[in-house]
Amino acid sequence: MKILGLQKQSLIEYPGRISAVVFLGGCNLRCCFCYVPHLVLPEKIENQKEIPQREIFSFLKERKNFLEAVAISGGEPTINEDLPDFIKKIKKLGYLVELETNGTNPKMLKYLIDKKLVDYVAMDIKHRLDNFKKYKEITGGILTKRMFENIKKSVKILLSGKVDYELRTTVMKEFHKKEDILEICKEIQEAKIYYLQNYQKNSTISRKTFTPFKEKEVEEIVKEGQEFTNIKYRKYL
Repeated sequence: MKILGLQKQSLIEYPGRISAVVFLGGCNLRCCFCYVPHLVLPEKIENQKEIPQREIFSFLKERKNFLEAVAISGGEPTINEDLPDFIKKIKKLGYLVELETNGTNPKMLKYLIDKKLVDYVAMDIKHRLDNFKKYKEITGGILTKRMFENIKKSVKILLSGKVDYELRTTVMKEFHKKEDILEICKEIQEAKIYYLQNYQKNSTISRKTFTPFKEKEVEEIVKEGQEFTNIKYRKYL
């Protein structure tokens, strides 16, 4: 596990809680719109200084009276076999834990939930869950059918309601149409909450800039999607 970043305070990561955010390096996808290539691409990760775990835990001990939660982001945290042990140490300090994931490791996700090591899960749904070709395209062309099936398994795990969670999709016109989002809404009808996020222009892994939807267009999609699931428009990533 490589810890490559620490945000000492966040008011938006864990809903309703003051949290710190730990960023882990490494990811098994290459999403075209990803704006953290330094946490994903091996050649960029190699050139960064790791943060020792002892520094993380020293900080968390000092801030116990102020912080309530720790969000673990990436990259993709679940590719790390030692993630459970890392979380156990955080939980021993009395913190709530949020996990951010792309859903490609349902086995790890289920283990963390069953062992009560995570209190909140934020999972990205990149595209509609009935179209492997579109999902593969937006994730950089390296998605396998097994990974795609694993993503769908992770969605089902969260929909079972054993842990608090959110599902979310970042939309851009090069990849998404209104019909795609409505199809996702139909596929996750029992979701507690599904956030739609508009693409924001940043430096991306693909070195391309994509086109966000107009505000009114997103609001229209959300209005129609509410017929199927609890969808809301979130204006930040």
